[in-house]
Amino acid sequence: MNNNRGKNNIKPTIKIELVDLFCGIGGLTYGLRKAGINVIAGIDNDESCRYAYEMNNKSSFINVDITKCNSDKIKKLYSRNAIKVLVGCAPCQPFSSHTFKHKSKASDTRWDLLTYFGKIINEIRPEIVSMENVRGIVKADVFKMFLGVLQKNNYHVDYKVVNLPNYGVPQNRSRLILLASIHGKIKIPKSTHTKDNYVTVRDTIKKLQPITVGQTSKKDPVHKAKNLSKTNLQRIKQSKPNGTWHDWDRKLLPSCYKKESGLTYTSVYGRMGWDGVSPTITTQFLCYGSGRFGHPTQTRALSLREGALLQTFPKNYDFGEVKSMTTIARHIGNAVPPVLGEVVGKAIKEHLGEYYD
Repeated sequence: MNNNRGKNNIKPTIKIELVDLFCGIGGLTYGLRKAGINVIAGIDNDESCRYAYEMNNKSSFINVDITKCNSDKIKKLYSRNAIKVLVGCAPCQPFSSHTFKHKSKASDTRWDLLTYFGKIINEIRPEIVSMENVRGIVKADVFKMFLGVLQKNNYHVDYKVVNLPNYGVPQNRSRLILLASIHGKIKIPKSTHTKDNYVTVRDTIKKLQPITVGQTSKKDPVHKAKNLSKTNLQRIKQSKPNGTWHDWDRKLLPSCYKKESGLTYTSVYGRMGWDGVSPTITTQFLCYGSGRFGHPTQTRALSLREGALLQTFPKNYDFGEVKSMTTIARHIGNAVPPVLGEVVGKAIKEHLGEYYD
């Protein structure tokens, strides 16, 4: 194996450059940069992500559909003698448990995005590859094909479904992490936290200014909560931290929960607890009825800023003018938590440190 060592076994000094596919608003990029990796560009087909990506990261945003992107153009982004790192988190909805349950993948064009990721790897052959996605992807044939591409190109691969609270992310979120290297064995990083020292909801959002439904903080325009209907206001007032709709008066129950089939479905219409992690932050975290997204004590659902903080974006991350709460919530919910990006970045640097200065 060529490990790129120079004469007398001296490690050559070389620069690392990284391209982030499906970059969104830059959660993964931000974490990788914090780990000390030079992210030279982010690529995404959603132009609405450009502002947040470029304002918070010293990297260029390239608006292009990856299915129509020429691999040579991506290759030319790297400097001539740079260590090429290629990372990406293809949109995860096609691989979610809901998709597999309802077998809706046939009509979802995003299903093939991982195939295009593999095609780019095959044509560029970066030294390091990293991929992050929902845990359900390991069941998909397209993931097996992706692994086949890496193996065909002689990459050493490690992948694992991990629980993100074990890495300092304050939410109940399981993700698949994959690392691959042409140099040698590369390992998924070890956990940094245990249940004894998880980062909690209290640690993350307790100190924010109290606001009410529909209100925007005067200190932070992103600390903004969505309005609730009169019925949902009554429901959340009767909701207890970590409780369920079983805490409500029966008259407030939706008809589906009055049926025997709905009695055990308790993952929506709830308040979070202060001293645990939050539920998975989805694109719908602004909506009280879309999950356990009620604030622990205030009569409202999460604000945009609270969702971003629980995704581990820094408190000053600039999402731009709040023209559409739905759009920004989608950006936040779809993002890779920056703290996870930093963990992955450190693992990549540590691995390359075995071969380069």
